[in-house]
Amino acid sequence: MAAISMIDSGSQMDKLTSEIFSILENKFLFGYDNSSPNSNQVSVPMEEMKSGKHVTGKVRVLSIDGGGATDGVLAATSIVHLESSLRRNSGIPDARISDFFDVVSGSGVGGVLAAMLFTRGKDGEPLFTADDALRFVVENGHKLSRFSKQGFFRRVFGSSGKVFRQTFGDLSLKDTVKAVLIPCYDLTTGTPFVFSRADAVEMEGYDFKMSDVCVATTSVNRAVETVSVDRRTKISAVTGELAMNNPTAMAITHILNNKQEFPFCNTVDDLLVVSLGNGEPFCGVAGNQTPSRAALLKIVGETISDTVDQAISMAFGQSRTSNYGRIQGNKGFIDSHNLNKGKDTNTLKLAEQMLRQKNVESVLFQEKKCNKTNLDKLELFATEIVKETERRKLNILPTVVLRQTTTSSSPRTSSATTLSITSSN
Repeated sequence: MAAISMIDSGSQMDKLTSEIFSILENKFLFGYDNSSPNSNQVSVPMEEMKSGKHVTGKVRVLSIDGGGATDGVLAATSIVHLESSLRRNSGIPDARISDFFDVVSGSGVGGVLAAMLFTRGKDGEPLFTADDALRFVVENGHKLSRFSKQGFFRRVFGSSGKVFRQTFGDLSLKDTVKAVLIPCYDLTTGTPFVFSRADAVEMEGYDFKMSDVCVATTSVNRAVETVSVDRRTKISAVTGELAMNNPTAMAITHILNNKQEFPFCNTVDDLLVVSLGNGEPFCGVAGNQTPSRAALLKIVGETISDTVDQAISMAFGQSRTSNYGRIQGNKGFIDSHNLNKGKDTNTLKLAEQMLRQKNVESVLFQEKKCNKTNLDKLELFATEIVKETERRKLNILPTVVLRQTTTSSSPRTSSATTLSITSSN
């Protein structure tokens, strides 16, 4: 996991201390040095690149957790509400969620949502609307997020990822409309691997079919061999929920390192982040009963997610209320007797009740506190995102410069992707 600055921006530091910390953070914690841009980067004096020295706007980030207690339905429902609010606030009735975000990261079923909402179809628009994506997850989420004793996942989806191939065809990471980051865990190298649009457009060896990406990030029962489009890069992938169930820190690190596409983004103050959870599961176990593999996976995943949320909240400091929004629910606080009997309806109603729960905010050195509801938080950030979109119309310099397809033999130093075994066939 990327190192996250734990400075409290609300503390009374003098100007010199603040400047020193900023330099250390930029140069060492996030691995880039503004004083030595390479030939492909935008060369701008450091003084001109500091926050507040210019008007370039904030990079808008959408992060989507793995399955959780709702197997992706809470995040998908949140996206439906968020898209509706964005349309209402912007006055654009047919706007898509991808119109309002610069970067999307998703793990497990969250990665599938990211792929559906940000992969370009033949008409130039994303393949799925938010409503369509919700329907897909309601029907298939539980198959993508759970261990299966009977090999149900393999029978339904097969090793070739039939459902995903039918959905995405030959579309690949290069066919995404914005920056996309989807993790899995590579058993070959024993490290997380991030499928990244930025890497795909720079190196042929790192472009993967989107159907294979979705299989890799959701494979919970076994490792799947995942091969790049040109068959040069091979990994042995298991679910991204093991590596980065909450992929928010990965997205932030990628942006702060990627000066080619985000040339003026230097600190978390230059970000506007919406992080979507999928519900904390109730994993209570009576006596000495051993939790199932599925329960253990969810416990590990949600523990990681919560830890990432706490660290990121600390990094944002005072600006967390305006720059960082986390949507999460807790199944343990839901009255299950009030849910309908039908499985699909049950999960949808569970997600809606979680959205009406109090929003729980991680506070630096103060544990957590409850604010208004999750729905209120979504509405608040929809308003901020639309304001940011309008501000960009007055910007002189670009906030985001997405790279187009090029051919390169080596990765850029800001790559978010873990290098894996590459072979020539």
